[in-house]
Amino acid sequence: MRPALLFLLLASTAMLMAEPFEVEVRTRAKDVARTEPVLARTRVEPKRTAAIVCDMWDTHTCPAAAARVAEMAPRMDRVLRELRQRGVLIIHCPSDTMKFYEGSPGRKLAQSAPQAPTKTPLQRWIRLMPEREGALPIDDSDGGCDGPRTWKPGDPYPWTRQIAAIAIEPGDAVTDSREAYDLMVSQGRDTAIIMGVHLNMCVLGRPFGIRQLVSQGLSTFLMRDLTDTMYNPERAPKVSHFEGTRLMVEHVERHWCPTLTSADILGGSPFRFAADR
Repeated sequence: MRPALLFLLLASTAMLMAEPFEVEVRTRAKDVARTEPVLARTRVEPKRTAAIVCDMWDTHTCPAAAARVAEMAPRMDRVLRELRQRGVLIIHCPSDTMKFYEGSPGRKLAQSAPQAPTKTPLQRWIRLMPEREGALPIDDSDGGCDGPRTWKPGDPYPWTRQIAAIAIEPGDAVTDSREAYDLMVSQGRDTAIIMGVHLNMCVLGRPFGIRQLVSQGLSTFLMRDLTDTMYNPERAPKVSHFEGTRLMVEHVERHWCPTLTSADILGGSPFRFAADR
């Protein structure tokens, strides 16, 4: 193929992949007496969007949680590959592991972003905001592990990197701080699609999490089938682990942001854990 023709073909393909696409999003009324979800179609502009991968570590203090991350990771990698091809910026956020990525292109990209102005101070962690969201629908005061574990509080955290099943490709960024927000602003990206773990803790509270980004006025979406919670069914409301996650998703839909599923990106059915019957 002649070079000029090949260039035109590649350019037209890139333009096609950067085209806006529609997803179905779900929200809920803040009034808990109204249980029916509200569905709507919304338009996603890839060049204005970032996908944020929260704490998909290589292991965890809770073996059951680590096993679910490993089960979910291949599907998440497929979603990220598709979003990347469409022009969405991928930001990997495996907290507390930046030493592993020191000097890597992804780490340098995140560090290169100038600090952006904020509506409210970006914090290392935003805890529960009762004035906006009330109480969480699950009791995670025991740490939320739904099985035995050998790790003890006070021991070093066992994770060292993001799980290898999720590829970090050229053009992706790696951070565990407000750099995610700064990079989005520097690239003119005002929409975030967040996926990863754990919804009742890091996905809501981290400096790149839902509470912080919504507070900055970014259009934020949770990919609800590619998340999990730290919830022990022996605690209130004493439902299954997976029902506890669904309650947390509803909490986010009522108080924070809309949700969508990986099926909006890949087609077919949403992801479901094998044990979720």
